Amino acid sequence: MASRSEQLLVVVSVLEGRHFPKSKRHSLVVLAKFDGEQLSTDPVEHREHPHFSTELAWELDRRMLHQHRLHRTPIKLQCFAVDSSEKSRDCVGYVILDLRCAQEVPQESRWFPLLSSKYTGQRPALLLSLALENDSQHPVASPERFKARRAPPRQSDLLPQNLEAVLIQDQGFHQIGPTELCTDMFVLSVTVAFATKLEQLVTSTRRLPVEGSEFFFYYSLLGNDISSQPFHSLLSPAFEPERASIRIRTNKQILRSYLDQQPELQIHLCCGSSTLGSTRLSLSALSAGVSELDCQPAAVEGVFVLQSAQPAHHSAAVIAADLQPTVGVALTLRKEESSKKVSLPPLAPPTHKEAPPLSPDNPPSPPLPPPSRTGSESESLPDDLRGAQTAGQSGLEEEVEVQERRVEEQLQEEDVASSVTVSAPKVSIPASAHHYCFSLNLHKLKHLHLHHPLSAVLRYSYPFFGSTAPIVTDPPVQFHRNKEVFLPQSHCAFNFAALPQQLQHTFLSAPLVVELWHQASNTRDQLIGTASVQMSALLSAEKSSFQRGCGQQAWRQSIQGTVPMERAQSSSEQVAELCYAATLEDLGLVTNREVIICDSTKSSHPAAQQEPSNTQRHVPVLTEGHAPVHTQGPAAAPTQGPTPARDTLEYRTALELELWKEEQEQLFDDQLRRKELSHIHALSEEWKKRDREREALLSKMETEYTQLEERLQKTLSDLNLREKELAHAETETRRLQAELRAGLQLKQREVEESSRRVMQQCDLRVALEREKLQLLEEDRARLLQQISDGESRYKRLEKEFQTLREQQSIRPEIRLQSEINLLSLEKVELERKLESCTKSKLHYKQQWGRALKELARFKQREQEKAMSRLKKQQAELEAMRLRYLATEEKEVMRVDKQELETIKNDLNRLKENKSGPASPMAGPASSAPNPAPSLARGPSPPPHDGADQQLSRLLNERDSLLRTGLYSHHNHIITELNRRIQQVMDASGVRVQICNLQQTLWHRETL
Repeated sequence: MASRSEQLLVVVSVLEGRHFPKSKRHSLVVLAKFDGEQLSTDPVEHREHPHFSTELAWELDRRMLHQHRLHRTPIKLQCFAVDSSEKSRDCVGYVILDLRCAQEVPQESRWFPLLSSKYTGQRPALLLSLALENDSQHPVASPERFKARRAPPRQSDLLPQNLEAVLIQDQGFHQIGPTELCTDMFVLSVTVAFATKLEQLVTSTRRLPVEGSEFFFYYSLLGNDISSQPFHSLLSPAFEPERASIRIRTNKQILRSYLDQQPELQIHLCCGSSTLGSTRLSLSALSAGVSELDCQPAAVEGVFVLQSAQPAHHSAAVIAADLQPTVGVALTLRKEESSKKVSLPPLAPPTHKEAPPLSPDNPPSPPLPPPSRTGSESESLPDDLRGAQTAGQSGLEEEVEVQERRVEEQLQEEDVASSVTVSAPKVSIPASAHHYCFSLNLHKLKHLHLHHPLSAVLRYSYPFFGSTAPIVTDPPVQFHRNKEVFLPQSHCAFNFAALPQQLQHTFLSAPLVVELWHQASNTRDQLIGTASVQMSALLSAEKSSFQRGCGQQAWRQSIQGTVPMERAQSSSEQVAELCYAATLEDLGLVTNREVIICDSTKSSHPAAQQEPSNTQRHVPVLTEGHAPVHTQGPAAAPTQGPTPARDTLEYRTALELELWKEEQEQLFDDQLRRKELSHIHALSEEWKKRDREREALLSKMETEYTQLEERLQKTLSDLNLREKELAHAETETRRLQAELRAGLQLKQREVEESSRRVMQQCDLRVALEREKLQLLEEDRARLLQQISDGESRYKRLEKEFQTLREQQSIRPEIRLQSEINLLSLEKVELERKLESCTKSKLHYKQQWGRALKELARFKQREQEKAMSRLKKQQAELEAMRLRYLATEEKEVMRVDKQELETIKNDLNRLKENKSGPASPMAGPASSAPNPAPSLARGPSPPPHDGADQQLSRLLNERDSLLRTGLYSHHNHIITELNRRIQQVMDASGVRVQICNLQQTLWHRETL
């Protein structure tokens, strides 16, 4: 590889355009801007397919190129339509090129559509290419270089707008696009090879990770989360280069479109769940080499700078190029050959990765023990193995996992064999000791009295059970106020051997103390409170019997309850409440008389750690999950007569036991010395590593302090300059204050003078007003005097007028005048009455006209009714007519009889008068009956006088009610009157009704 100080050329080739509208008066020019410099093409004809055939180049070195890539400096190309006649130009659109896509290998040109185009319809586009060239080569431009190649036939119209990679699990590849178009198989690989200067990502404000934290690289490839092999040091990241490969079935055109649509690939450096830094790789850079995959694979490889994840770190001073944190990454795309077959080794561990030649200066790391499997192990097999994975990929992964599990089981067996030996210390158990099993379950926490939530864990230890190591619930739970939380993994059981008297004494004297801790991610653990569980309550609990697996009877005692959690600093203040359940099982006498005491540092469970004690050698511990090692003593030999002491079986056994003990002690001492040397070597290596980390951190902090000192000096100079400016401003302020004081005093004097003048004017006006008021008072008194004089004169004149009026009233002219006035008044009154009578006459005439109209309507209505009745009751009317004629004849006869009686009476009176003496009363007496014959001879009353009177009365009542205006024709009273009138009229006949109506109208007219 050439040196980093060589000069490079960033070359942008503007070849041709398409979809431009035709314009005869305009020409097209492309203007490119990069790093403050502007380059433009020659004007070309404004037509549908303009040909530019121009290269625009900028010269810079590799360091500047690296800086531009870090800052993501874009290359902006603007297309202008130039009007030569008016000497004006209009921007028709622009294109943004990413400098990170520029590579030193030749790349195929691509069509870039114009953004913010002013042309409607189909969007115009430019055929561009971006490349890096070595300035020392001075390449000669050939005519073919600028010759625009014909665009390949596009299939984008036949494809969906958003392409997605679909995993085909049974065949072990991803498919992009429709099945009928996917004909080729490709392999996309990402290799994380090495990393340098990673300590630069840890600033002085960020704490170094705690002991045991692991660092790893993480990225997501086509929806698959992949993480690299973890490493423990940022100064010397020791991890094997890994290559993650994914098989893709598609064709070249779809693959190119898919890569253009994909966002950048982000590679993160992680520590636990936090991100220290990240870098980006563009997948679209591979699309340029898709067309040449048959000849050579497309690759994007290099050293990429990791950007810190802290925002404050970006604002700091720019780090020098040789101190920047980097990671070596290779992104390759190749076409898979179908004839390539590779067999899998029988025991190939899945952690062996393919090491690409990207970091020649990176020393190979020593082989590490098998780490925990990460998300990248399933995708980190070598490419040759990836080529062989087809439909049996799932079976291959299962086989690899089985092989790895066998290796781990062998290692565990070897570890167990080396950790448990017959040379471990033993404890003798008394014959009266019992085997006990104590289990404690901490159910839940409730009734929190603190105002802030807790990340709560419970912790306790009870040395009597054989272990001083604390038992801790995990994971922490969020404990809020006035809520209940259940604790996960809160059940623990202890198996131990003890004498019943000692168990009772211990439970009565020593309660079990449970501690409540608050675990925060950014602070140390904090003790919140403690609770005491009285173990003596188990001794008084009710016993229940049960059968063990071997048929032996055992006893169980259980209690459950709630105890208060008291604050650690103040025993009287309650923090929360703890619900628990405890069980003690007496499993009978211990059958094993010797138990191996396990080393607490080798126990896999924290509750099973033990510490041997000299005071409790008669109380051996049976730790949970580890069965004691049973040692069976030799059987007692039968006695066969007296034998020498040295020939007895007991003596030989004791001798062999002593020899075996010495051998085991020697082996144990050798093992301890080897462990001591290994521990010392590990401590020295750890010390050296931490010393290197401290030196690197110290150098980094010195660099930061130097930068801070420079910033401080710059700040001090700024402060000095600012102090001078403040002093000058203070002097100017004093001068302005003096001027303001002088102006204020002048204003005060002017205000005082003006106020004095105003006071004088006010006093003068008050004096004038007072004089005017005095004059007005005098005028008022004078006017009041004049008013009193006028009133006295008015009274006098009033008296004189009354006297004159009395004198005038007794004169005859005055009386005549008064009579004339009275007559005038009477005349006026008579005229008013005449006018009212005239109005009444007009009113009555109108009423008469309305009555006539009503009569006409009534006649017409009655005629219609009569006609209808005549048609229906013709026979009855004929009978009525005959009855009426008979009645009329009877009435005429009655009238004739009355006339005859009257004549007869007159004749008798005349006879009496002639015969009797004359008297002065004869004249009146004889004249009184004279009108009778005339009345008798007058118009005879109509028949049925009672019906006529009733009919007239009903008509009058109806008319009077209607004239009041309070009743209408639809009122039920008027309706009832009309019904009764109709009944009377039906009874009297039509002729009688007409006569009555005429009489009524005549009476009304007379009134």
